[in-house]
Amino acid sequence: MQNVKEILDLMKSLAPQDGAVIEKAYMVAEKAHDGQKRFTGDPYVKHSFETAKNLAVFGMDRDTIIAGLLHDALEDGNITSEVIEKEFGKEVLFLVQGVTKLGKLKYQGVERHVESLRKMFIATAQDMRVLIIKLADRLHNIKTLYGHEKKDKQRRIALETLEIYAPLANRLGMGKLKGELEDEAFPYVYPEDYKRVKELLKERRGENEKYLEKFHRSLQKELAAQGMKNVHTDYRTKRLYSLYKKLKRKNNDIEKIYDITSLRIIVPTVEDCYKVLGIIHSAWRPLPGRIKDYIALPKPNGYQSIHTTVFTGDGGIVEIQIRTEGMHKEARYGIASHLAYKGELGKPRKKGEALKKNVLWIDQLIECQKNVSETGEFLENLKMDFFKDRVFVFTPKGDVIDLPEESTPVDFAYAVHSDIGNHMSGAKINGKMVGIDTKLKNGDIVEIVTKKGGHPTSKWLESSKTTLAKRNIRGAIQRPGHKTGKH
Repeated sequence: MQNVKEILDLMKSLAPQDGAVIEKAYMVAEKAHDGQKRFTGDPYVKHSFETAKNLAVFGMDRDTIIAGLLHDALEDGNITSEVIEKEFGKEVLFLVQGVTKLGKLKYQGVERHVESLRKMFIATAQDMRVLIIKLADRLHNIKTLYGHEKKDKQRRIALETLEIYAPLANRLGMGKLKGELEDEAFPYVYPEDYKRVKELLKERRGENEKYLEKFHRSLQKELAAQGMKNVHTDYRTKRLYSLYKKLKRKNNDIEKIYDITSLRIIVPTVEDCYKVLGIIHSAWRPLPGRIKDYIALPKPNGYQSIHTTVFTGDGGIVEIQIRTEGMHKEARYGIASHLAYKGELGKPRKKGEALKKNVLWIDQLIECQKNVSETGEFLENLKMDFFKDRVFVFTPKGDVIDLPEESTPVDFAYAVHSDIGNHMSGAKINGKMVGIDTKLKNGDIVEIVTKKGGHPTSKWLESSKTTLAKRNIRGAIQRPGHKTGKH
């Protein structure tokens, strides 16, 4: 029997009865999977245990951890939904059934795969914990992929992890999980690139750490001299897959990448974050254009931190990240780090209520895909609209609009409202008139100029990137009485 105490020790809050219920869930899972083995040769229940353990690391609640132990029991084990409900309640059964309905996501023909994705997003919209259980399950699967005898299956599972699961973790702000999923999948999907980047990182890491260690000592002295207390500092080395993606963007020029290793400073309050930034910039010269304030302007997935890059004074360049303990926790486990499923007086909240405001993109995704019949189109839309790197730009009133990278004012207009898109006659970025095909950058202030007689043209389709914009443009063009012409 696995040591259930491992899971209990990881749980943030533990009621007196929780230990006994989780132990019972483990025994039920063990019985349900009796005699079953995984491809690695391990008893199947080891996978159930590791999935639940991952959920405990994420900071999930008791019912989610129990559902993690039982997530494969209905589909692959010898147990009924009646038994699960009787022993562990409706909430646990709801989560287990949610995961079971998703089935096994497989790249076996686009149509089947796409239908699995649709199910995933619908289940996720009902309760985010279903997706988080699926991510915990995938993390253990990808970590044990090496023991699989079929190379083609290894690559398929790894590719799916890179293209679907890691981006989902990223959208939930679960940075540590995203990084782990990517790095575990990387060698199976791009083996040659993996070896090259690993070697490159090994060469550069030593050189970078030499500057970093010296700078770290100077920084600690400077912070102490300025009276900063309760400051925690550590190093971070860029993850392999993250470095690979950045190298692709920088034409494989590693000299243009300043954050192979970086220094992280964790302080008690937001005020301290800005105080530390001021101390650093007073003592060391920052690189122009490299200061990013994600505290004042958080990333769409909730990430907060201040980033700056400075010259060390002895030929080195160091990136520094400054954040509070709460921000650090959220950067690692995102939405899972502040889940609260209990309301006042311990009454359960409506399923997933604690998360709704943070995951409007799930609802948008389901809405966007309702009328899409072509399976290939669904997958492409998914990659473009929801899994691509994001830019966040502002309306003149200061509202943040979250869009995929490479979006244009056309996409912005339709993201604000279809009427604004349909009557657009021009656009201003940061107060200057621009072409409607201009690519938007983080922090841009975008103003759409409209006129009553304005209307979409076929040329707008070339300038738009999002499914929402393209659908509205096509709909307007196809309406009877639509004027042709070009803007």
